[in-house]
Amino acid sequence: MLFIPVAIAFAEDAPQAAAPGVSGLMSIAPLIILFVIFYFLLIRPQQKRSKEHKQMISAIQKGDQVITTGGIHGRVASVNEDSISVEIAEGVKVKVSREAISVRKPQG
Repeated sequence: MLFIPVAIAFAEDAPQAAAPGVSGLMSIAPLIILFVIFYFLLIRPQQKRSKEHKQMISAIQKGDQVITTGGIHGRVASVNEDSISVEIAEGVKVKVSREAISVRKPQG
């Protein structure tokens, strides 16, 4: 019984509605800002790394020292269209996918 006047008092002070155009824009603005932040901090750097990795893979030549994503170190013995043969020890060759190469050291 004591809380009824308090509830009526709060109901009378309801905020006025803002202009419809401004309200819609203000509700979407945080989402747009969040997307821009995600783009510059996550999406763009990942696209740049992916592009650099593709360029590195296309530049692999016979004799280059490489490291696979599994951590195998070796020298490129032959290069095919979709795979690379890596010599990990004298006379021991492993055929790996081009995408499995993570690091390339040019022949020197």
